[in-house]
Formats: sequence, C-alpha cells, structure tokens
Amino acid sequence: MKALLILLGLVTTRIALSAEPAAVGGPTPYPARMRWWGDARFGLFIHWGPVSLKGTEIGWSRGGERRGYGSRGTEIPVETYDNLYRQFNPTNFNAREWVGIAKQAGMKYLVFTSRHHDGFSMFDTKASDYKITSPNSPFRRDVVKELADACHEAGLRFGLYYSQPDWHHPDAFTPDRHGNYLAYLKQQVTELCSNYGQLDILWFDGLGKSARDYDGEALVKIARSLQPNIIINNRTGLPEDHDTPEQRIGNYQDTRPWESCITICQQWAWKPNDTMKSLAQCVHTLVLCAGGDGNLLLNVGPMPDGRIEPRQVERLKEVGAWLSKHGESIYGTRGGPWKPTSALASTRKGSTIFVHVLRWDSDKITLPGIPRRILKASLLGHGNADFEQQQDAVVIRVAESDRDPLDTVVRLELDGSAMDIPALSTSTVKATASNVYQNMTNEFGPEMALDNDLETRWATDAGTKRAWFAIDLGKPVAVSRVVIREAVPYDGRVKQFEFQYRTEDGWKTIFTGNSLGRLFDRRFDQVTAREFRLNILDATEGPTISEIQLFPAGEKA
Repeated sequence: MKALLILLGLVTTRIALSAEPAAVGGPTPYPARMRWWGDARFGLFIHWGPVSLKGTEIGWSRGGERRGYGSRGTEIPVETYDNLYRQFNPTNFNAREWVGIAKQAGMKYLVFTSRHHDGFSMFDTKASDYKITSPNSPFRRDVVKELADACHEAGLRFGLYYSQPDWHHPDAFTPDRHGNYLAYLKQQVTELCSNYGQLDILWFDGLGKSARDYDGEALVKIARSLQPNIIINNRTGLPEDHDTPEQRIGNYQDTRPWESCITICQQWAWKPNDTMKSLAQCVHTLVLCAGGDGNLLLNVGPMPDGRIEPRQVERLKEVGAWLSKHGESIYGTRGGPWKPTSALASTRKGSTIFVHVLRWDSDKITLPGIPRRILKASLLGHGNADFEQQQDAVVIRVAESDRDPLDTVVRLELDGSAMDIPALSTSTVKATASNVYQNMTNEFGPEMALDNDLETRWATDAGTKRAWFAIDLGKPVAVSRVVIREAVPYDGRVKQFEFQYRTEDGWKTIFTGNSLGRLFDRRFDQVTAREFRLNILDATEGPTISEIQLFPAGEKA
C-alpha cells in the first residue's frame, strides 16, 4: 500500500474532507496602488556586489560582530572584504540584458540590492565614499541608474533593496554618534527615491531590529513623500504594505499581501557550482505562492564579471516558457478557493478557478464542495478533464495520458464569481502546541511542522524546557509509524520525550525516548486514534521541530 503522509500537506484523493472557511467573502482587495503588484505575482530579486569575487554570501561573510549586531561569521577578514571593491570590475554587466532575462522569465518587476549589510553602495551616493562610483573603483558606473533606466525603458517595474544595517559605517550604534548614522540612512533613502525616476518598490531589511533603532517611521515618511505610490515591505519594524517570508513559501493568507523571497540556488550572492533548483521546484514554488495568495521574488546572484550565470538564465527561460502557456492561471489571480498543499494549489479570477495538480496520488482529486455550480472543466494545454460536483465535494479526473508531469492545470468555469468564496481547507488535520516562539504563529506556529518543508519549523521561546505538540487528524486513523525531525542547526536539544495518543481517559504513552535529532524514525504497534502528541519533558533549550509525519498502519517502506 502506498505510504500516506498524514500531515497538513495531505491532498485528499479518495474522500472529501470538511470545508473550513478562512475569510468571509473571499480575499481582501488590494489597495489601488498595489493592484499591479498583486496581478504581477512574479519578480526578480538580484543580490550582487564585490563579494561575488569570493563566491561567499553577501554581507554575512564579512562579519558584523561589533556594535550590537551579533556574530555574523568571519569567512572573509574585514579588511579583505572591505577592499574587494578595488578589484571589482564587472565589464560584462549589461542592465538591458538583465531586464531582458527577467522579461523572458515572465517576471513583472525587479528588485536590486542598492546596499546590503556590508555597507557597499551600488549607486552614486553622496553620503559615503564606499561606493561603486568611487575613484578607487575600477568600474565607476552607477549600477542602480543603469538598471532603473533599463527597467523604465522596457516597462518592467523597478524596485530597490536597502539594508538599514551598515556594518562598515563607523557611527552605527555608537553611544554618542548614532544620530549621525540615522542621518546617513535618511540621506541615502532620499537619494534612492529622488535620483532614479519612478521607484515602485522599496525593500527594507532591518535585520530584526525595531523601527526605533533605525527611525523607521522617518525613513518611510521620506520614501512616501517622494514616491507616493511606492510599495514598502514590513522590514522597517513597521507593518507597512506586505509580509516577507524568507526562503520558504508563505502560508495561505488572503487578508494581507505577502511575498516569499527565495533563491534559485542556495546562496543569495553568486557561488561557484551552487546547487540550483530544478524546473519543477521553481514552477511549484511559484504556483504554491500564487495559490497561497502571495507573490514570489526569485533571486539570482550575478557573477563577478556582471553576467547572470548561464545555467540560471536557462532555468529562468524555462520558467518563462511554462508561463507563456499557463500564465493566465498565475497573473491577475488571487489564491484559493482551496488552500494549497504540497501536491495541489488553486487560483481564481472572475468566474474561473484554476486547479494546479502537482502530484497525483490516485486516479482522482476530491476537494471540498463550493457554493457555485461548475459549468465546465477543461485543461490548460492539451487533453480533457472530467468533473463530478456533489453537495459537499468536487471530484476531478484527468486521464493519465493527459496529465502534465510538471503541473496539470484544470480550468473550472462557474455560474458566478469565484472571488467571494471563502478559503477552504483540503485537510482536517490540525496542529496545536503549548508554546510558539514570541507568538509568531505565521513564522513558527505548529502547522510549520506539518507542511512537508524542512526549511520551515515549529519553534518555542528561548529557555523553554518542556513543551508539547499535538496533531488532530479529524477522525480516528490507524497509525503505526512516526518520523520526527528536529530543525537544523537546533537539533539535539530534546533530551527526554514521550509520544502519546488521546483516549477518553486522557493521554496515553505509546513509547518514550531520550533524543530525537535530525531524523527520528520509529515504528510501533498499531494505534487507532484521532489525536497524537509529542510531549517534550526536557530540553537543553527551546525545542524546534521542522517536520512530524504520521504513517498509517500497513504502510510499507
């Protein structure tokens, strides 16, 4: 029998599960100035600077130990890092070429690192001599200006990343000169919003500090006064326009805009022979972001000579080729009405729903019923789709020969608007926990350990020694195996635990243990129950779990 993972990412292909409304009346409309951004769904993030000469991470490999930043690593000595710009001469940089690549990928906007944590400005700032146009730079060209001009010329929306931390600036977080540093930040934000024409996005990166630390309110006020329609992210210490889950796909959220920033390889800046995501990974990431009602900002790190690495260019073109055939199911859509899972997503516009089937576990897909009549089902591409609409379920079938191994996109035409249907869960599986790190449920809530994604995690507050994590399957299920993974690099914290199930008389222990680690895999005699629990009795520090998976009795490895 094929293994069935009982987790939040479960796609029900055999029985219909109960509908669970998330937002009454469908997704919250975007503000007028953000409609283009919501319609765009897909943008290009670019991390680039002199550090590409070393192939290590931008900013972080320099080290930011001083003035309250905390340890950031010391891959490159500070003196060496700070002088890389004297050798940085990317003569093959061509802004129009970069913009052309973004457009070929089907991207609708571009966000470039004007200055990262390392303090090196890729634009002609008058606030510092540590910049690409310095007389000590062999290149001496304003990269931001060339990119801005190329984007404006090509009709691609233009945005800039700007780091409030600057580990090179001598006055930052000093007892008596921090005011000078704040003035420096305000001058640079003023320059970026004044000197490069229309700026559509300002992507701050405050590194977890508060708005007060960087006078976030003043920075936002400057930007909005100079660029009234600008879109600003939530990393000023203030909420602003949208959330920014990093290196993970955001949870379904249709009440507030969000955008996942994710690298095409492993590192933000260029790294030789870095592991690159497959076409399937890239497309699925985009689809799951759109299905969750969010955007994807996919990052590349150009090489030291100024070119985007050819293999990354080819991957982007492949994504663009997919979008040229399936773009109507991504652009201009909102997520839902069915919440995404690891194997399925849905998007909607007008009276149409697009169901993206990323994996077939059976010969049909069964989804919760919707309060609209389905008039027709068809495939984007070739082939046919059949549907059966029941009172509480929608069943979709596509012949195996017509399925797309990358993404089978089924178009459902309704007898009315799809936009006012509340979001529906395709699973009755729920997770609860005794503690969530700083109550950040969107980032570290218990559902993060049930999303089939090792990059996300359930986390607890620092100093937590005891905690529990419970799974409610929605109905009794016979279970005989559990796999638990402590999140790396926080593995090894759990020192004593018990795995339990709930009965009418309370929690009963199936087995106990003294460690979990990166991969704990345990089989046990079949237990039929609706609720299971990991009860952590002792930990050296706040436990954090990346994944918990339950397997049904009779499953074979």
